Amino acid sequence: MKRYLTLIFFGLSIIILYVGGKLQIYWSGIAAWGLALISLAFAAYFSKYIPNKNTSSKNNKNV
Repeated sequence: MKRYLTLIFFGLSIIILYVGGKLQIYWSGIAAWGLALISLAFAAYFSKYIPNKNTSSKNNKNV
């Protein structure tokens, strides 16, 4: 499940920026970019759980 969190947070940041751009509320742009930045930081953090095909193929050859 953790490997899908990168995609989820990346998509969430796109949705936040879209909704924040459409709202015409005072400070909505700053709040949207702030939330999107936090969401992208989480996406970068959880990217370490994406499996690397090169590493797994090397481990299979050594066995």
